[in-house]
Amino acid sequence: MAEIHELSAVQLRDFLRSGELSAREATAHYLARIESGNRLLGAFVTVTGGQAMADAAAADAKFARLRRAASSGDVSEALPLLHGMPVGFKDLTDVAGVVTTHGSAALDHKPALTDGALVTELKGAGVVSLGKTQVPEFGLTAYSENRIAPPSRNPHAPSRSSGGSSGGSAAAVAAGMLPFAPGTDGGGSVRIPAAACGLVGLKPGRGVVASGESSGDPARLVAAGPLARSAADAALMMDALAAGPGGTYSGAVRHAPGPLRIGVTLDSPWSTTFPFITEPEALDALRAGTELLEHAGHRIAEAAVRYDNRYPDAFTTAWTAAVGSARITPHREALLAPLTRTFRRRAQQRSAAKLSEALAFLRQFQRDTITQYGQWDLMLMPTLAQTPRPVGWFTGAAHGDDRWPAAEWAGDADGDYRKQCEYAPWSSMVNVCGLPAITIPVHWTGDGPGLGLPMGIQLVGPAGSERLLLQVAAQLGF
Repeated sequence: MAEIHELSAVQLRDFLRSGELSAREATAHYLARIESGNRLLGAFVTVTGGQAMADAAAADAKFARLRRAASSGDVSEALPLLHGMPVGFKDLTDVAGVVTTHGSAALDHKPALTDGALVTELKGAGVVSLGKTQVPEFGLTAYSENRIAPPSRNPHAPSRSSGGSSGGSAAAVAAGMLPFAPGTDGGGSVRIPAAACGLVGLKPGRGVVASGESSGDPARLVAAGPLARSAADAALMMDALAAGPGGTYSGAVRHAPGPLRIGVTLDSPWSTTFPFITEPEALDALRAGTELLEHAGHRIAEAAVRYDNRYPDAFTTAWTAAVGSARITPHREALLAPLTRTFRRRAQQRSAAKLSEALAFLRQFQRDTITQYGQWDLMLMPTLAQTPRPVGWFTGAAHGDDRWPAAEWAGDADGDYRKQCEYAPWSSMVNVCGLPAITIPVHWTGDGPGLGLPMGIQLVGPAGSERLLLQVAAQLGF
């Protein structure tokens, strides 16, 4: 048998359910991987090894009880879907008994009293939590750096960022510290780190994964979805997150889709406010993805999409609304990162009417954009306009050496935000529209994996097309 971390999530699930591997063996192996790799990569903020081993022992005891009671010895049908599977949760999500930092030095760090909805869902499916993964402060940024723990780094090039806000989870999966992981995506937070780390990342459509939604999200931007090394592994997690009509995701991914009409575009709703340059590596990824799709029998054609130039202001208003109401005592606000502090102040100064106006505009933007996308079965674009950025590049923080935390961050909140929008100009509008989207790692800047940086394509589908997006990713060999 291959090393445990070399198994796909699907293979590991099968070994655990057959009894060929115990939950304790899998958990101990991944904890050892974290112990050896996390110092360099900063993927985990908190490791709960003792509780993880206790939970794994309980899973093994359940397996043994079922086997004793079963006449055939096969207990797989009686086990939860993800029996014994190790995962980590973003440090924005409550896990009972574990501190939730939200990536912020300005909060009191107290253990959560109960599990959050996403944790409850996945624990019910049988997972074993190994700890909490690194995030940006309040999940606001496209990089996972903050003032409470070392930055999350890219396993393929540790001087580069793993993206955000699910950056720690993506780094952990790409480095073999986890078989797969749940992320949450409110403006690209699954797809950006998945693309940066060479993973498949699926953002489901609005309402598909109810446990991933956020109460402080007036535009309903946030959705939970999988970060995985393959479409099949992502489908397995979706089976746990979104069981319902349409058959299993794992079943669907085994079937190739018929020919699709796919519109390719570089148009972005950010381009008027923040004109950006699509780097050659992103265009190389788009060409590679186009060739793979055409070879699979799909028809690709140019698609022009018109976006209203009021979008950046409206999205930013909705995206930062929650940070304005976060419970932070005045004397601790100085501990916020410059970007958070700036956007918190603006949110607090903004009238309720301004927020309502922005939300109304985004609803109209959703209708207009979905109408334009509706001319095609899927929309295609690069996931990122630039290669994964160096750690500290957005903030000006000195993370390049071993000093942490950085003595000073540049404090240019608007410059930081502009860089993020230029880095990932094709992600947030998908959240506004409530549509599903997937990133697929189709290209490497060197001669292949391990020799360069990963670059991905994004496919956006109509409502309810999560299975189709996973089918296409699998059809392309991912």
